[in-house]
Formats: sequence, C-alpha cells, structure tokens
Amino acid sequence: MAEGKEGGPVQGMTGFGSSEKGAIRVEVRSLNHRFLEIIIKAPPQMGRHEIPLRNILRERFKRGRFEVFVSRRPGENVNLRVNKALAKQIHEELTSLRDELSLKGEIGIEEFSAWRELFIEEAEPDALSIYDAFDEAVSEAEKMRLAEGVALMDDISKRAALIDSINEKVASMIPEAMEKAKKGFMEKLGELMQGPEEGRLMEVASLVLEKSDITEEVTRIKSHIGHLGRILSDGGAVGRKLDFLLQELNREANTIASKAQETGIIDLAVEMKTEIERIREQAQNLQ
Repeated sequence: MAEGKEGGPVQGMTGFGSSEKGAIRVEVRSLNHRFLEIIIKAPPQMGRHEIPLRNILRERFKRGRFEVFVSRRPGENVNLRVNKALAKQIHEELTSLRDELSLKGEIGIEEFSAWRELFIEEAEPDALSIYDAFDEAVSEAEKMRLAEGVALMDDISKRAALIDSINEKVASMIPEAMEKAKKGFMEKLGELMQGPEEGRLMEVASLVLEKSDITEEVTRIKSHIGHLGRILSDGGAVGRKLDFLLQELNREANTIASKAQETGIIDLAVEMKTEIERIREQAQNLQ
C-alpha cells in the first residue's frame, strides 16, 4: 500500500499537470532528483509571484526536480509600451557599429522588430487565476506521483519478501554447511598436528571456523528486511531512508558471499544482491 501510518502517502517523482484559468496557463513537470530543485519560467510581469509559488512546492514535496511554466494568452486588456531608453541605446550602438565597419545604409525602424526586450507589457496578470491554475496543475502532477508510488511500493515489497525468503534458505543451510566445513578442516588439520603444538592449532582452527560462520549476517539481513517493511508502512519521504538501508543489506550479502564455502549459499547470496540492486533502482524513483 502507498499510504503510511505516520508520514502520509509514498510518492514517486515523475508527474505532469496543466491547467488554464482565464488567460493564465500553468504546466508543472516533476522529474527524478536527489534533492528538491525548482525551476519556474514565467513572464517578467509575473516575477513577484515566483517566491510564493516556490514556497508552495517546498511545503508539499521533499524531493524531485519541478519545472513550472506560466504563460498568458494575449488579451484585449493587455497594453504594450516601448522601452524608449533601451531603443535609443540600441540605435546608438548599431549606428556606431555601422560607422566603425564603414557600412552603408540607415538604421530604420524595422531593425527593432526582433528586439522583444523593447516591448513592455503593462497589464497586471490576475493573481487569483495564477494561483488557482498553479494549484490545479500541481495537484494533477501529484496524482501521477502518487500512482507511481503505489506501483513502486508494490514492487519493492515483493522483492523484499523474496530477499527474506532467500535469506531463510541460507539460514536453513548454515548448520549442515558449518558441520561440513568443520569436518573437512579437521581432517586436513589432523594431518598437520604433532607434539605440543596441538592445543594451539586447535585454538586457531576454532577461530577460523568461527570466522566462516554467517549466522550473524543472516540475522542482520532478517532485521533489515523488517526495518524496510516499517519504512514503507510509515510512508512519507522514504527514498533516502531506503537508500541507506539498502547499502547495509548489500554489505551483509557481500559478506555472506565472501565467507561462505558452499556453492549453494554463494549462489543465494548473489541472488539476494541482484534483488537488492533492483530495489535500489526503484527506491531512487521514490520521494
């Protein structure tokens, strides 16, 4: 389930939403990102709304790259004026360039048509329309993030259960593997032991066998899987928590693979590592 007991619904980080209110159109795109990154592109006359819009996103989300596009359809009440000071400066620079390069011709009015910066839109956008459209677009994007969260949670839960099952198989193989390792080791050791060094060799043998025991690693994996389940159940922003926990799980699986003598146990450890990596890839998509 995507809804947690404490932290609220778990979200993915991919979403899109759009809305139009009056002459205002807002588009919101959400993409994967390690942190919260917000990019807002809007006409200059809407600049004073950028900080409030950013704050709304910060309150609602913890991670993701948000790209917000705000635009307004040209309307009857839109008035344009020319930035005459800038026009004069452009004319002076173009004239100076013409003279310096010994070019012919006059600098006419048509030269200014490509300079969008010359035209200033004086009409004040409708603030209510901006925020209504923004809220609706963000809500649509959030719905997509929530749907992605449900799918990712289901996949991660299934893979975690699979890791737990593999770990149980490893645990069931430990007694026989240890007994087999001990028997083989003692047979070889018996050929080497002579005289007063026998006690010391037995002590070393005991330490070697103890280091090959993977019981602690299996127990810790069991504990980590339980912790993973609690993280998913609590909900909220789980991505970073899972990332750390998966590093610990991978470390234990690596240790089992390096310490184990039985091929069957090594194969199971590799299988666990594969599923841990798949969970890690999915967790990177979670807020």
